[in-house]
Amino acid sequence: MKSDLAIYSLETGQVTSVLQSDRHIEAPNWFPNDRELLVNAEGQLYRVPLEQPELRPVDTGGMARLNNDHGICPGGDRFAFCDKTETEAACIYLAAFEGGTPRRVTGNVPSWFHAFSPDGGRIAYVGARDRQMDIYTISTAGGTELRLTEGFETCDGPDYAPTGAHIWFNGQKDGRMQLWRIPTTGGTPEQMTDDDRVNWFPHPSPDGRHVLYLSYPPGTTGHPGGVEVELRLMPASGGEPETLLHLHGGQGTLNVPCWAPDSRRFAFVRYPRQDGSL
Repeated sequence: MKSDLAIYSLETGQVTSVLQSDRHIEAPNWFPNDRELLVNAEGQLYRVPLEQPELRPVDTGGMARLNNDHGICPGGDRFAFCDKTETEAACIYLAAFEGGTPRRVTGNVPSWFHAFSPDGGRIAYVGARDRQMDIYTISTAGGTELRLTEGFETCDGPDYAPTGAHIWFNGQKDGRMQLWRIPTTGGTPEQMTDDDRVNWFPHPSPDGRHVLYLSYPPGTTGHPGGVEVELRLMPASGGEPETLLHLHGGQGTLNVPCWAPDSRRFAFVRYPRQDGSL
């Protein structure tokens, strides 16, 4: 086994294994219909029905150099993904689950998708421009991108609050990677965590109460995989976080929005340690 796709219940604190695979599965999204997950593995996307878990390939128009930056639109009929087949740098595409040719959204590269806005009209993503990583949004129809962040050493992991008023992200200043939020139209970012850990990939719950995130040990550089990490939960208004789970993971565990529509569960991936434990 290389990957354990699992679900955590906030009500019980229990973890349920959905699918254990010898493939390297990453980054689950939860379908709005509450019946399936979307994951990537080895350059392709797959649907995973919860009643009969298996990897069912998703048509991406022949593109097979995808990474773990993907997501499902609020209506559930379209999805976004990143691929570098055309340009050798990450581009964001939109496609329909029923099939068809994917449509490129971002003109500037590299760009890494992270989240749809609650109304499905915009996407939030990370763009590297002149070697600077910042948070951007753009209409799903394309057009001019809006840069939201500046003054950070690097930024990553944007995700929309369910009201659409803010975007949460992880941003590094003075060598410290912490969680922030910023108005979706731009403005002054507000720091939401302040500790000695290295905090990544904040995901607000659909009911607006919580923010789930990945927390690395102090001194971690970047967001590596195959390390000991924590899944933490904090109030969306700010405050002390709660550690929900210790696991072996990191990169691929919950890079993109992963909450169930009911806000009572979320999906994640963990990876076996050398001794086989999870």
